[in-house]
Amino acid sequence: MARAQGEPRIVAELGRPETPEETAARKAANTQAYRGSKNVRNLLVALAVTVAIVVVMFLIVPRGDLPEQASIAPGPVAAEAAKEFGTVLVPALPGEAANWRINAAEVVPGDPASWEIVYVPEGDGFLRFAQGFEADETWAARKLGGTTPSDEVEIGGLTWQVYDVDPEDNGNVAHALGTQAGADHILLYGSTSAALTAEVAEMIAPQVRALAEEQE
Repeated sequence: MARAQGEPRIVAELGRPETPEETAARKAANTQAYRGSKNVRNLLVALAVTVAIVVVMFLIVPRGDLPEQASIAPGPVAAEAAKEFGTVLVPALPGEAANWRINAAEVVPGDPASWEIVYVPEGDGFLRFAQGFEADETWAARKLGGTTPSDEVEIGGLTWQVYDVDPEDNGNVAHALGTQAGADHILLYGSTSAALTAEVAEMIAPQVRALAEEQE
């Protein structure tokens, strides 16, 4: 039988018309459900926008190898170090060394302190030059994790101690050469080949001899 106009709507679940309180509760529940679905839609839209921005940034940002670190000029640092420690050597590395990069040039505190330069040859690891002030080969052994000389070799008219270093225990250092220069000790060490280390030793031999003569 049709419901007369103006009569309260009978709710099937209740079998009777809704009370005003039930009507208000139903409308409140519907409103809350609508708002909840709207929040979910807004969240999905925001997530889609975020993903789109990330994709755009990924596409427009240049990719490739990181720019190579600029080489450090050791001269000014050496001049400052010389004010406190006297003559400090800045190895002159001619020829192919013109393509080498210098990653560090600094005085390393210690007992004794040392003046150190880190060279990065093209495609051949790194090589560190160290001048220990008032040092000897015991200082060199400490720098090399307790490694003692395994041999001696004459390079550039100087006698150099040869160190065969275990790279796993010494920061990839695999080979080293050391020699006395008056009161100071000169050490070349790094991950470069033994042949390249010997080449550098020969290149700097005149400077090492001059330092030894100066300190006599």
